[in-house]
Amino acid sequence: MTDTDEADPILLFKRWLEEAKASEPNDPTAMTLATADASGQPSARMVLLKDADSAGFVFYTNLESRKALDLGSNPKAALLFHWKSLRRQVRIEGPVAPVSDAEADTYFASRPRGSQIGAWASDQSRPMDGRFALEKRVAEVTARHLVGSIPRPPHWSGFRVRPQAIEFWQDKPFRLHDRLVYRQVAGAWATERLFP
Repeated sequence: MTDTDEADPILLFKRWLEEAKASEPNDPTAMTLATADASGQPSARMVLLKDADSAGFVFYTNLESRKALDLGSNPKAALLFHWKSLRRQVRIEGPVAPVSDAEADTYFASRPRGSQIGAWASDQSRPMDGRFALEKRVAEVTARHLVGSIPRPPHWSGFRVRPQAIEFWQDKPFRLHDRLVYRQVAGAWATERLFP
């Protein structure tokens, strides 16, 4: 990173993501999603980024999952991308809002049929008697939807993290890393550099 980096962190993020797509062996869109429940108990897991633009960073999930329940009671989150091959990471923090039904419908329709069936079959984050219980549900959903399109389940949608802060971190020798933070201030992005 140099002092001539993008004025817009979303453009810089997209550039870094494209570089990660060319170098990361698996899932360059994988990100850690950190949430906290109403009591403040944190929880983190990996999810996949499905869209990033000036409105925010989008992922999809079962609305009855732990992450969705956390966001229902405490609609704030942090995201972390770590691209080991590039020795880079990006941290994002901000409030979270549901995507529109139209957005969720469009994305769901673009998913592979097996993933659509899985969204209907899985009671995500809840106890399961064994693998057979999931396989049985997959078979039942598959039988119900042998032909035609599969509608989006009412319990499945997406969320958008609206960034208030985005930090770009680049590894440097001797742990003298480069850190550039963008913060929303009065509707515009302000930047500052941090000691490593």
